[in-house]
Amino acid sequence: MTWSIIARDAATGEIGVAVSTCAFAVGARVPYVETGVGAIATQSYVNPFYGLRGLELLRAGASAADMLRAVTDADEGRDRRQVHAMDSAFRFAAYTGGRCIDWCGHLTRETFSVAGNMLTGPEVIAETARVFEATEGPLSARFVAAMRAGQAAGGDRRGKQSAAMLIHDGEEYPLYDLRVDDHAEPIEELARLLEVANRRAIPFRSLMPRRADPVGINDPEEIERRLAAMAAARRA
Repeated sequence: MTWSIIARDAATGEIGVAVSTCAFAVGARVPYVETGVGAIATQSYVNPFYGLRGLELLRAGASAADMLRAVTDADEGRDRRQVHAMDSAFRFAAYTGGRCIDWCGHLTRETFSVAGNMLTGPEVIAETARVFEATEGPLSARFVAAMRAGQAAGGDRRGKQSAAMLIHDGEEYPLYDLRVDDHAEPIEELARLLEVANRRAIPFRSLMPRRADPVGINDPEEIERRLAAMAAARRA
């Protein structure tokens, strides 16, 4: 009932998941990402333990393929599950159970994977993949372009309701954690939220405590000065 993309941006090191479905609050159930560990999307009669246990296994050094074998072998309901993942070595693997609802399937490439079920047809993941590969720019923008293409190709055959994007960079907390829980045009709303985030929230994040600077900038006047300088640089 969902399709999603997991990807790594080799230039920036960012990793993340984007997803959309005709169900409520997909961002609360499907994407799991951890810096230095990997990313997982668990969908089609979601088993949250694929994400929770999966990250534990990746954290312990399992490959994406070995992790998927472990979580699916332990689940008697695996025939109705779908999951794909990327490990810390940026290897991708995917699993689509034999009783997932058509159309269902997945594909993996060198820097990303796409999977979906209860879609209008294979063109949904094909177009998601094609546009992601063809689009340049930040991972967040490529995710939006790819998901728009998948929706234009048909998307979830039941319709639209929610979408989400979860991206990590080198910090332990997310760069983007955007969720559209209930909307007539969830991917377009996700794109709007991304634009809003990029105006101030993402520049502000660069001033927060981080690994290289555990204190960050906490003087209000200095924060505003730096944000104004960043805004001016963007306009230029």
